[in-house]
Amino acid sequence: MAVFQAFCALRPTPEMAEKVAALPYDVVNREEARAIGEENPYSFLHVDRAEMDLSPEIDLYDAQVYEKARENLQKMEADGIMTQDEESCYYIYELTRKGKTQTGIVGCSSIDDYLNGIVKKHELTREDKEQDRIRHVDVCDANTGPIYLACRYPDTLLELLASWKQDHAPVYDFIADDGIGHRVWVIDDADRIAAIHQEFEGISSIYIADGHHRAASAVKVGLKRRAEHPDYTGKEEFNYFLSVVFPFDQLTILPYNRVVHDLNGLTEKAFLGSLKFNFELMLMPGFPCKPVEKHCMGMYVGGEWYHLKTWPDVYEKEDVVGQLDVSVLQKKVLSTVLGIEDPRTDQRISFVGGSHKLQELAEMADKTGGVAFAMYPTSMEDLMKIADENKLMPPKSTWFEPKLRSGLFIHKLS
Repeated sequence: MAVFQAFCALRPTPEMAEKVAALPYDVVNREEARAIGEENPYSFLHVDRAEMDLSPEIDLYDAQVYEKARENLQKMEADGIMTQDEESCYYIYELTRKGKTQTGIVGCSSIDDYLNGIVKKHELTREDKEQDRIRHVDVCDANTGPIYLACRYPDTLLELLASWKQDHAPVYDFIADDGIGHRVWVIDDADRIAAIHQEFEGISSIYIADGHHRAASAVKVGLKRRAEHPDYTGKEEFNYFLSVVFPFDQLTILPYNRVVHDLNGLTEKAFLGSLKFNFELMLMPGFPCKPVEKHCMGMYVGGEWYHLKTWPDVYEKEDVVGQLDVSVLQKKVLSTVLGIEDPRTDQRISFVGGSHKLQELAEMADKTGGVAFAMYPTSMEDLMKIADENKLMPPKSTWFEPKLRSGLFIHKLS
């Protein structure tokens, strides 16, 4: 059963929270991070993307970057921008996007739960990305970005959170530049803390929604610290990693669309003809095609939008991974027709996640004479079933919105 601990968060003072809170490090590039940092000296990107404060010639993975991250984090604490709670607490984190609210609990997950499969993953990780975050966590001696988790909440836990929110004022309450509302409550009552801990002991599976690389890196730092401290008891902070756990049915997964930059030497007519073996094609003149159900997708090529509906015999004999629309597209189109064998590394394909308009996909395809695919979002039910079966999704299968902000909660490892 799950172990989910309260902890003493290092966090911004209430008046600084909005300025400190930053998008996750991996959704902004180096140039975007530098621009944000120049405008906002308090942005947590100065910690998560510390290269912004160094010469542009310095490699992203240079030791100076990690040392600068630690220096910036320590300075934020020394300057009183961030302070550490004296007693262990849980924290309620509420995000609101376009009128829809999701409410989760911030605490620390056990690295043993990750190793033993209680915290379940559904994606592969890349060694280079893992090594980057391992060094960042190790040098900073802290988890600086929460792992985005989900589970089936018992009703009693939902009621506990609702009751606390009703009876207490939030310590943070702001709307970010992108329109996402963020509110945070501190649960500092010993009885409520004990009740939350007990509720999680009754939960058998917790799922990584987003943050596979951060999770894997945090666990590997924990194992490294165990090796360095062979007399460890299991109670040390390095045995846990910063997490936010949401009810799975409150989360929003947006489409993760694809744009291929060319037609692999095919004429448009030949390309369209190749699809008819696996899809019902329907021309959608005059407007973009947004799929509204599973096993359907929109496609833009040659100035026209098409609706593609997968023939049932293409997917119905497949397992839960094979039935995903991203799997069908990869197997029946991207690989066999367009020659995209490894979408992780092939430079001919781009992935467009989130709330980008379909017109943007069409413009990308038009620039190179390629083709764009508008996908139907993967469901949380499919994600959890795949994780339960110890299987993996294809790359870029899910895009969660809203994104958690970094900098609102820091978990020190020592």
